Amino acid sequence: MKTKTAVVDYGVGNLHSVINAMAYLGFDTLVTGDGREIERADALILPGVGAFPDAMEHLRARGLDAVIRNQAGRKPLLGICLGMQLLFEAGDEIRPCDGLGLIPGRVGKIETKRKLPHIGWNNLEFPNPSPLFAGLEKGAYVYFVHTYCGRPSRPEDVLAHTDYGEKICAAVGRGGVYGCQFHPEKSGEAGLLILKNFGELSR
Repeated sequence: MKTKTAVVDYGVGNLHSVINAMAYLGFDTLVTGDGREIERADALILPGVGAFPDAMEHLRARGLDAVIRNQAGRKPLLGICLGMQLLFEAGDEIRPCDGLGLIPGRVGKIETKRKLPHIGWNNLEFPNPSPLFAGLEKGAYVYFVHTYCGRPSRPEDVLAHTDYGEKICAAVGRGGVYGCQFHPEKSGEAGLLILKNFGELSR
């Protein structure tokens, strides 16, 4: 049976580039905000654009926060950009707000003297091995657009980091839960390889 990846639609995300990238790689994707469809999927992608508390309100209003927490331990989950930040226990954008609590740690503003938001291409370093980055060369460049970043409590949860005046956690992983602060769907060949690796986790 062909596996299916559900891209979670909760009203705050640019879904098209993610869907197009997964389709290009040959993965069967479904865009849905239906909890039952999410439960039936073999893998989940949680995108996101905007502010942390607004995104959490949208998830809670649809009952999807509970669905995602429940499914996260049962199938691979990838949070992208704001979607990665929502994986953390809490965030401090606009006001303190609880997150999904899947990754221990908090989200806060990038501490740098450089211009914010951080927009552009930066290279990755990999402090801990992960199947998400299999075959990717050290120093690979990916595309970022963000002002806030996750700060994991556990160093072993940091899969990649980059430097922007502060060492920024660029990717996290804990069990089958993964997050990329950058946009793999906008990061050329390196990003496609990351999405391919993620897609293969559910096959």
